[in-house]
Amino acid sequence: MKRIFALWLCVAVMGMLVVTGESALAAQTVDEQPYHFGFKKSKGGELPSIAQEGFMHLIEKQGGIFLGDTAKKEIFLTFDNGYENGYTPKVLDVLKAKKVPAAFFVTGHFVKDQPALMRRMASEGHIIGNHSWSHPDMSTISSTEIRSELDRVRNASAELTGQKEMKYVRPPRGIFSEKALASCREAGYTSVFWSVAYKDWDTNIQQGADYAYQQVIRQLHPGAVILLHSVSKDNTEALASIIDEARKQGYEFKSLDDLKVKHYQ
Repeated sequence: MKRIFALWLCVAVMGMLVVTGESALAAQTVDEQPYHFGFKKSKGGELPSIAQEGFMHLIEKQGGIFLGDTAKKEIFLTFDNGYENGYTPKVLDVLKAKKVPAAFFVTGHFVKDQPALMRRMASEGHIIGNHSWSHPDMSTISSTEIRSELDRVRNASAELTGQKEMKYVRPPRGIFSEKALASCREAGYTSVFWSVAYKDWDTNIQQGADYAYQQVIRQLHPGAVILLHSVSKDNTEALASIIDEARKQGYEFKSLDDLKVKHYQ
């Protein structure tokens, strides 16, 4: 009888150990439908919204970031760095001169190609976030593959900068599923979306610094998470003016580490 009980206990324990990674997520009720992040833009100081996009409850459930504290005039500046186009040094110069913290979401390509810039970001106090190693559609790959993508960036970044902690992730191309968000969360990350953005990533369609300035300033709102792409010449040339005008309007630039209150509209 003791042997039978011991055998049963062994099988039960083994079964529990198997429920990890993919199995753990499978045991939960998670939505595997792919979503492409989008939002209703802020106009005239009104708050932006994701209420009509069909995924608000998933981002909230998985602890993602869309808005900070909408009762405070705080701004969180973030950049996506898929590759280097010659402008990140100037962006860093402006941030240093203006004493503005930022978060840079980097891919494997950027980490491998720009070790000096990676070290500079870290040494100047900016957050380095994870944008995946190969920029895949995370809604189409397994939790194990997602973990591998994230681990490769974190490990390579740590080797360059000495910073072992990496807390924030941005889904490549803004495509995600609840399963992808849950996988990132299990890996210790907070998924960071955005509430201010415009089409700035196409290097063949740059329309001047004033255009970039107007696109960002007209969307400002309390608790804003701004997404800019560092490959944009327009963004680089407009950044100082954007910072100055935002401060003139009473906004304060804060680090993502200071974002304590999350709002979902």
